[in-house]
Amino acid sequence: MKLSVLDQAPISRGSGPVETLENTLELAKTAEKLGYTRYWVAEHHNTNGLTSVSPEILMARIASCTDTIRVGSGGVLLPQYSPYKVAENFKLLEAMFPGRIDLGIGRSPGGSQDTRLALTDGAPKSMQEFPRQLADLQGFLHNTLPKDHPYRLVKAAPRTETVPPMWVLGLSERGAANAAEQGAGFVFGHFISPAKGHEALRTYRENFQASPNAEKPHTIVCIFVVCADTEAEAEELALSQDKWLLNVGKGSDVKVPSIEEVKKRTFTKDELQEIKKNRERCVIGTPEQVKKTLHRLQDVYDTDEFMVITNIYDHKAKLHSYKLLAEAFQ
Repeated sequence: MKLSVLDQAPISRGSGPVETLENTLELAKTAEKLGYTRYWVAEHHNTNGLTSVSPEILMARIASCTDTIRVGSGGVLLPQYSPYKVAENFKLLEAMFPGRIDLGIGRSPGGSQDTRLALTDGAPKSMQEFPRQLADLQGFLHNTLPKDHPYRLVKAAPRTETVPPMWVLGLSERGAANAAEQGAGFVFGHFISPAKGHEALRTYRENFQASPNAEKPHTIVCIFVVCADTEAEAEELALSQDKWLLNVGKGSDVKVPSIEEVKKRTFTKDELQEIKKNRERCVIGTPEQVKKTLHRLQDVYDTDEFMVITNIYDHKAKLHSYKLLAEAFQ
């Protein structure tokens, strides 16, 4: 089983963006030493709790301080942007770090309607254009736009010998179908909504069409993991992530709270139910417990790679969680 990392660069309460980004670089270097396959960074906007607003810039910094781990976006929010500009950004990254760049693409609007309009500079862009944008992006990357395409003579530079593989992030059969049609890899967001994962990945495999991007299907499942030396310690560490997820669901402050802060909090019956539901998006426990659960999910999803996201308060505990997980699978 391959293991990779998704980093949203979450800010812990009492910390700030500078320290958070320093922690991201430390985690990326640690992940490389531990043998993780990829290190992807997210794209989020108009939030006070997540630092990763521009994956392309953060990817360049991460790739420059590592040597072998693949670095990618999880993902660029294509509906707000020009496929041509995205292609050039990632071909430039590929030129700087040959063979190490992944292009993960998301369909999310990026936030509220006002946030989205700010991203598009007020231009009304339809989310229904996403499949066409994916096709255009692949055409610009591989110089395969059809002869009747209006931008057929526009070439994406630099003219690299290799091209970053394209991955589509999704939560449903629709996202899976988009990935399959373009012959892209498919990343299922179990960490957001696990309900339709089996159906989505089956749809992807059954409808996959070979392309310049890939000749056969490739899948990744992204999931929250908190791993510690004992089950009790893992459960305690996960408290900060529990409360963070609760806050995210309410659209409120999304800085990661400390365990002490969470323990002082009295939860309502509805909040406790929501925390319980959110735990379906997570794997929490000792290395052996986590390993057992991931192997079970591997059979359910028929995938050979999991991308792990760990949004707990304590950075050292996060590093240790990734270390224990890597050692469990070695």
